[in-house]
Amino acid sequence: MTNTLARPDSSGIAEAGRALEGGTPLDILRWATDAYGPRLTFATGFGAEGCVLLDLIGRHTLPIDIFTLDTGLLFPETYQLWRRLESRYDFTIRSVGPELSVEQQATAHGPELWTREPDRCCDMRKVTPLTTQLDRFDAWITAIRRDQTDSRASALPVEWDQRFARGKVNPLVRWSKRDVWAHLLKHDVPYNPLHDRGYPSVGCVPCTSSVNPGEHDRAGRWRGAPKTECGLHADIITADDLATPGPLA
Repeated sequence: MTNTLARPDSSGIAEAGRALEGGTPLDILRWATDAYGPRLTFATGFGAEGCVLLDLIGRHTLPIDIFTLDTGLLFPETYQLWRRLESRYDFTIRSVGPELSVEQQATAHGPELWTREPDRCCDMRKVTPLTTQLDRFDAWITAIRRDQTDSRASALPVEWDQRFARGKVNPLVRWSKRDVWAHLLKHDVPYNPLHDRGYPSVGCVPCTSSVNPGEHDRAGRWRGAPKTECGLHADIITADDLATPGPLA
């Protein structure tokens, strides 16, 4: 499926979103590369969904810029997965970091800000760096799915991002967690081993814990606090790839 529009406006994006409703993730990615060219980027958090998209981009050699928000607080397993994916698909995943290192942030705002003001910490280490990056692009790709949260239930394959005033591409929006894991296993895609150890959603080390049987996938994020999202998407939807347990979970 191809698109004849160059850098579509909000109305063109709405039309494309409807037209792509029945498209595969690869159809949607190819539409986006045709529509936006080098002004398209993918912000990955290395969740299971993100690994699916990286596999599609890598195996089909799609010309898409890729970056990740390196907060300086990621798990060692996440950093290892990052390098494995780069090696597997022979592409570069750019590192985008916050203005302050963890140590500098502690000096300026006190130690372990994430325990006292988690929203402020996420804003400095994730939201602000993402906003700066997106200023360079006309559209960005996310790994969200409709069945992850109520806020995502109405997401379209392609939509206008009101918060960042640019296109937003959601190739996996119609997939389920079973679809995600079926793809990972079928294509032997590297994924974070923490998923096999009770961490369905993986973020920063101090804000992520394992999940008990029967708990929601995101119960281990900011455990004990009302916060459940990083705030990277409009309507407080995070751009972190929401990872899920195994395919039979």
